[in-house]
Amino acid sequence: MRVVIVTESFPPDVNGVAHCALQTARHLVDRGHAPVVVAPAPAPGHKPDAFAPCPVVHVPSLPLPGYPQVRVALPSRRLATTLVEHRADVVHLASPFVLGVRGMAAAARLGIPAVAVYQTDLAGYARTYMGAGEAAAWRRIRSVHGAADLTLAPSSAALHDLETHGVPRVELWPRGVDTERFRPDRRDEALRRELAPNGELIVGYVGRLAPEKQVELLAGVCGLEGVRVVIVGDGPSRPGLEQALPGAVFLGRRTGDDLARVFASFDVFAHTGPFETFCQTVQEAMASGLPVVAPAAGGPLDLVAHGHTGLLVPPRDATAVRDAVRSLAADPGLRAAFGTAGRATVEGRTWAAVGDRLIGHYTTVLAGRRTAVAA
Repeated sequence: MRVVIVTESFPPDVNGVAHCALQTARHLVDRGHAPVVVAPAPAPGHKPDAFAPCPVVHVPSLPLPGYPQVRVALPSRRLATTLVEHRADVVHLASPFVLGVRGMAAAARLGIPAVAVYQTDLAGYARTYMGAGEAAAWRRIRSVHGAADLTLAPSSAALHDLETHGVPRVELWPRGVDTERFRPDRRDEALRRELAPNGELIVGYVGRLAPEKQVELLAGVCGLEGVRVVIVGDGPSRPGLEQALPGAVFLGRRTGDDLARVFASFDVFAHTGPFETFCQTVQEAMASGLPVVAPAAGGPLDLVAHGHTGLLVPPRDATAVRDAVRSLAADPGLRAAFGTAGRATVEGRTWAAVGDRLIGHYTTVLAGRRTAVAA
């Protein structure tokens, strides 16, 4: 199968869209298919991922105003040219917004089936960054995804949101996790002594440092006696968070085995963002054997079994986050039980397993197109 993956982000970017697009490309290659990736060009001086498993076509891009870590693709003929030259059987649109919209239009013009992967809560972002615009965001989502042969939602909450807002032809497609990389035995006692020299309980957050993540909700956790908050990631909110989270350790961006070592060295993982369509870092924490505290909203509802693998708290409630961490800090046995159960829960959620499900969705779409043509 010849697949063109049109993605709004790709390594060296570090985010859920980039990571999922990379894993999709890898799995397609592993299964003998022929993918090509089309993505915005990285910032000057940032080298593309040398380990990309397939050809990557970069289109010109500019930094998003106010958030330069995000690159926005400019109009380019390279996208349509790639679809034609690669002789694509299917177009995979990863979180279509700017480049993906152009990919959808080009696929329709050329008569190529398109599968759109819903991955970003644009409506939630509109509320966060503009205080309004949620209705407009859903109109755009409906327009983009309504043109696809199939939309794939990463969680039951996302699937419900899409169907409620009139998006047709939606199926569930979750994310995988690398259980070989993220595992409990990567715990590093030397790193723990460096992060918490007085033997504090380490509560970690991993993700972008941006307004929609609401990392400031960890301020109350910073005030707990015997607790050290460790923040992994970067983004425009970092300067403000360094002021808002006294005593927290900021490690910046970490990737690969280094990130896995940091994950496994936490005692509790805390996620704060209420707008997650999936929340990959929760899965990575569970694979690392950690109890999880997360908002009872979006993707974490599928991932965290309250009272079994972690604790779900009301969204945007700093007091509830603090109290959940406090209860785990006071009960080592409960932390261990949650961590063990979390690891067992995700062991079958490999990228190979979910990648095969994706190929099944492609096959169904192609069969539907052939049936429609025959009719």
